[in-house]
Amino acid sequence: MPTYRELLRTPEFAPFFLVSSVQVAAATVSGLALATLVYATTASPLLSALSMFGASFAQVIGASLLMSAADRLAPRAATTAIALAFAASTALLAVPGLPVGAVFAVLLCQGLVASVGGGVRYGLLDEILPRDRYVLGRSVLNMSAGSMQICGFAGGGVLVAALSPRGALLAGAALHLAAAAVARLRLARRPPRVSGRPSIAETWRVNTRLWASSSRRRLYLGLWVPNGLIVGCESLFVSYAPDHAGLLFAAAAVGMLAGDTVTGRFLGAGWRRRLPVPLLLLLAAPYPVLALRPPLPLAVAAVSLASVGYAASLLQQERLVALVPEGMTGQALGLHSSGMLTFQGIGAALAGTVAQRTSPGTAMAVMALASIAVTLVLAAGSGRIRGPRRPVEGGRPAPQRVSEV
Repeated sequence: MPTYRELLRTPEFAPFFLVSSVQVAAATVSGLALATLVYATTASPLLSALSMFGASFAQVIGASLLMSAADRLAPRAATTAIALAFAASTALLAVPGLPVGAVFAVLLCQGLVASVGGGVRYGLLDEILPRDRYVLGRSVLNMSAGSMQICGFAGGGVLVAALSPRGALLAGAALHLAAAAVARLRLARRPPRVSGRPSIAETWRVNTRLWASSSRRRLYLGLWVPNGLIVGCESLFVSYAPDHAGLLFAAAAVGMLAGDTVTGRFLGAGWRRRLPVPLLLLLAAPYPVLALRPPLPLAVAAVSLASVGYAASLLQQERLVALVPEGMTGQALGLHSSGMLTFQGIGAALAGTVAQRTSPGTAMAVMALASIAVTLVLAAGSGRIRGPRRPVEGGRPAPQRVSEV
């Protein structure tokens, strides 16, 4: 089994890791600051949730129209340009007096840019790492994301209190600028993975082929829907506990970090094949407790335990990469990323709507029960736990079989 030391010695992985980590920190600080600003202005749980996750709605537009660019752009130039675009748009969100409608217009633009960014980023990772190190590499990135979210939510809370939400947004913009500098100076210049110009027609052609496989369809739905519903729960932390939202977000990041560490480094093939469905159930099961308004330490423990279940995504992505035909990796992973973020936006909207009519705690319980139901339906529909014995549609052989759900 590959080790962390071997991974960090892989050429280009260290700067790639640094760019990804700084971008997560920037998005975390900015998201908390913007949600706090919108809630203070509108007192609306729905608008607060959408300000933090609503940009995800634009991901479906990007996945439908722009995703062919993920394999047809030079990775270093694209990564740098995307980070610069986020720096400029985050700074724009800090402008005093910006109307709420304009805030969401900026978020829409960010979502369109991010839809291509996910495909560029994870397609590049697939080029940097040998196949036997991909799961460990994704695990390390997820662990870093968890760590950066812990630091980002904690630091973001301090920045919001010390500088104001607008000051925290400017700090997020500065972090995006730093990520752009690292990408430009430390990543190697590489040609696009596929020749030709990006186009809507090519995006649709590849998406149609990816979606045509029943194995990939189940994987995509399993990656998107349960995750999105639970992110809907997280989108209510600000309205559920306005004075302790940063602590709840940090607890979620701690749980995700623990789950990805164990899953990526210590689980053998047999366990990786069996655990996706149990982990998805764990992701939702603790949230109904929050409807009872437990003491803060118990709420923190429930959120942290639930977030261990996010490790299911790591195992599902391993299977997805194995089933993707050559030359489509960037778009396939971009479609996963865009679909996941789109459903996170849908989850935030649904959760905010339910919370408007009931309460944030009740809405969390409703979303968690829906996530459990979807997971069980997908598990039953797969008909089996093991993956197919042959690659699907020209997909590359998997290093081991994992759950299709």
